[in-house]
Amino acid sequence: MRRVRYESTGGPLFLEEVPAPRPGPGELLVRCEAVGITLPVVRKVTEAPEPTALGGEIAGEVVAVGADVTRFRTGDRVTGLCFGHGYADFALLQEAMASPVPGTASAVDAVALVRSGLVALGALTAARPEPGETALVTAAASGVGHLAVQLARTRGAGRVVGAVSDPAKAPFVRGLGADAVVTYTDDDWDTPADYALDAVGGDLLTPAVAALAPGGRLVAYSSGGGTVRAYDLLVGAKSVSGFQLARIARERPALYEEWRQELWRLFAEGAVRPAVHGEFPLAEAARAHAVIESRANLGKVVLRP
Repeated sequence: MRRVRYESTGGPLFLEEVPAPRPGPGELLVRCEAVGITLPVVRKVTEAPEPTALGGEIAGEVVAVGADVTRFRTGDRVTGLCFGHGYADFALLQEAMASPVPGTASAVDAVALVRSGLVALGALTAARPEPGETALVTAAASGVGHLAVQLARTRGAGRVVGAVSDPAKAPFVRGLGADAVVTYTDDDWDTPADYALDAVGGDLLTPAVAALAPGGRLVAYSSGGGTVRAYDLLVGAKSVSGFQLARIARERPALYEEWRQELWRLFAEGAVRPAVHGEFPLAEAARAHAVIESRANLGKVVLRP
């Protein structure tokens, strides 16, 4: 089978031929039909001190199961987060991370919706939204952000403001249902917001906190780091909390499954529409990464083995 790999930090991605893996206990072997590209994996290629397996969101057909697998069998269509080599024709998926794909959805729908949607829905839940509140979503055109814009509305937001890096993304974000779109360099973010979902971090944390109304809540789910001054929180009785989906998957599996079911229900109802910026073959994984690195994507970037 084909697999994408790299040999040094920042090094080129290349295809190699390797034997297909065999599923161990609790694992599924999946023939990959779609692989979702994520920013954390892209950053690993450019920043990790040692080469690592290119994992990520995969969707496809189960072709073999390991011992102790009880929920799935060969022929089932599944999606989930692969922690090993996911940029490949075949990949191993832990049963605990697998979710069935309904017959009405494609593999591309699945990788665009489930993992990114779980992050968006989890961050939104952590913000404790109340009906009629104003929501601020940074990276609003990203794979997670474009779903967060839509999900905020399903949770009763009276107004949704999307923040983006490039004004050219504004029509896309407005098409998702945002009432206003601002760029990070704007002096006025057309707020205050009752809560903010931040996927950027870094220097953007300061203006994001400033955009909150008194008593506002910011939920940070970015891997970009950043610092918030305690004084900026104190004067407005504001708060910042972090959200990590992996913790929910490990410690609260029932809630994790509840969110998955909610996403598929909203998808079936047409309340949430995952958008795909582009589909790339495995051989063009480097091009797919470049789209993410340049922040050019409108929605999800997908590999199609």
